[in-house]
Amino acid sequence: MLQAVLLQAVLLPAALVPLQARDTDDVSTRQRASSTAAAARMHDADTALQLSSEGSLLYQQEEVKLDGYQYCSQAIALAEAGEFRASVRAASKALHLGEQTGNSDLIAKANRDLAIAYSYSGNLDKAEEFARKALQHEARDPAMVVGPAYKIIGDVQQRRGDYADAVRSYETAAAGSSERYRPLVQTSLVNALIHAGDVGRARAQFDAMPAPEDPGLRNQFQRTGAALLLAEGRPGEARDRYLALVADSSGSDAAYQRMWALEGLARSELALDDPEAAARALGLAIDSLDEVRARFRSEEFKMGLFSDVQRIFEDAVDLNSRLGHPQRAFAYSERSRARALLDEVRDRGTLSTQATDLVDLAALQAMLQADERVVEFHALDDRLLAWVVSPDGIREVAYPLPRASLDALVEAFRDSIVAGRRSAVDGAAQVGDALIAPLALEPGTRLIIVPHGPLHYLPFQALRPNGDYLIRQHPVSVTPSISIAVQLVARGSQVDPRLIAFGNPDVAPDMALPASEDEVRKLAALFPQSTTYLNAAATKSRFRASAGSARLLHVAAHAEADRVDPLYSRILLANENGRQNFLEAHEVLALDLDDVALVTLSACESGLGRVASGDEVLGFSRAFLSAGSSSLILSLWPVADDATEILMTTLYGELARGTDLQTAMQHAQLALLDRPEFEHPFFWAPFNVIGNWRLHTRG
Repeated sequence: MLQAVLLQAVLLPAALVPLQARDTDDVSTRQRASSTAAAARMHDADTALQLSSEGSLLYQQEEVKLDGYQYCSQAIALAEAGEFRASVRAASKALHLGEQTGNSDLIAKANRDLAIAYSYSGNLDKAEEFARKALQHEARDPAMVVGPAYKIIGDVQQRRGDYADAVRSYETAAAGSSERYRPLVQTSLVNALIHAGDVGRARAQFDAMPAPEDPGLRNQFQRTGAALLLAEGRPGEARDRYLALVADSSGSDAAYQRMWALEGLARSELALDDPEAAARALGLAIDSLDEVRARFRSEEFKMGLFSDVQRIFEDAVDLNSRLGHPQRAFAYSERSRARALLDEVRDRGTLSTQATDLVDLAALQAMLQADERVVEFHALDDRLLAWVVSPDGIREVAYPLPRASLDALVEAFRDSIVAGRRSAVDGAAQVGDALIAPLALEPGTRLIIVPHGPLHYLPFQALRPNGDYLIRQHPVSVTPSISIAVQLVARGSQVDPRLIAFGNPDVAPDMALPASEDEVRKLAALFPQSTTYLNAAATKSRFRASAGSARLLHVAAHAEADRVDPLYSRILLANENGRQNFLEAHEVLALDLDDVALVTLSACESGLGRVASGDEVLGFSRAFLSAGSSSLILSLWPVADDATEILMTTLYGELARGTDLQTAMQHAQLALLDRPEFEHPFFWAPFNVIGNWRLHTRG
């Protein structure tokens, strides 16, 4: 029965296509227009035209103006440091100057540098788009553009799994590269040939190449050689090579190289049919991560390796699950989330200990109340895992649902909601029966859901397992990791009802939010201790000065997720000194929010960002939690002003009466769901409770 339900769910995206044409939209034309406009702003943020325009504005604001080629150098340095949005901005200034002066060479190099930044950040479509734009312009020295542009195209194709196309692109890149750049392309070609199964050509190419002189690149080269042995069906020799790399402690990045050697050792042990030895090697690899500084390593992209630390966690979760060790698999899933945050933030902000400390299974079970259940998911390439944790046990459920199918499933369901299609209700039943029904959750239990990968975009409350919305049977909250949530609960759940609220910031006439102003005034009336900042007063300066003194912090404004660098996601606050002034997520990391119990971003897509390395959405959620906030309320799609006002006033009214946050959100969502004009999930289901689900105010 489960497989039949899953098959139906996997086919859901295709099934929704014909429904789109005949669906009657439940969402009003006005609300759909608002949603479309918000989506268009996100899509337009990284077009060539928009980037050139942004580059012009940024250039005009520069106190010290550089020439275009200096901005190109700056863009490359920033990209290699992992500062992707800053790199895009530097390249945008170069693009503006090239277009302003008609300098074809500069335009080509600016597009090349944009392609590099997008490739490093994982935005593959944009990377290929700008690489191809670079090739359309004449460069003074073609090797400076042709080789890198075709290599980026090859990188994109390899990461998509189009290995034959990647091989052809790398061959074109090698033919058009400088002598200095060609070895990088050739090593990428070897890796693509290995993946394509053309091991003979890979061996010939590899043996003809000298080892790079640079220590960092040489380590990558040696790993490629070991991987080639494994591809040739020589696992014993590969194991010996990886063991030698494990023993090699030379170089400033030795711990990192040892970690990858251990990962290769695990793959060799699997090829030698010793899964327990493989699991031990993966455990050692993950343990060694504690010694590894989180930073972006551009040399791996240069060599076509695309090494992703999360892959080691994926393998450890998968292997331990298959070996019948669900507790270990669960623990590795938790560890993967903490590491993903470290790798994303790196040295760009300060993280609280609660953001990265881990809580073991026994401690989690000890703090759970009898009616509370943790449901933690982990999406693997070929299946989905879930663990249901209660005070007295842990159950693992495995779904034969590949990640690619899960991506399509979630995307189709979300699209049907945001577009206001009636098929969303049928989709809610299909997805609910596929994902939730197999968990056999007791009615009335409180659910703390830990999503993974594409499930971060899924409104669990809007699923309909067994014919009824999940929110009718269970209070629901989510958390990026259960370790974080447990630590937040341990800080205490009872808070003073002291509110600071920002509403309808003056940004631009077409971005006014009059309903949010009414919303803020109504919320303020619920709490005797309240301060409001509206219109021109709702500035970034006031936010930074006052946010830390709130217990309940409410922001009703536009927000935009940054798909390139989630730490540059921004809240649009009121203009100051005649200029737009945005609060970006990386700036939130610098705030002291330890006394803030709840942050609500009553905004469009405030909870979205980029799913980092298949792990979680990074952006405002992690920024506010890392800055010290105990709980968050964030949205998953562009929200309707009138419905949001009702939801928020109901929610805060419940909080003012002492209802806990999770139950307050349940009551608020049901209040909308039970009104015919708002029964579509678009209206009532966009907001998630994140963090301390037990939070409540003193009466």
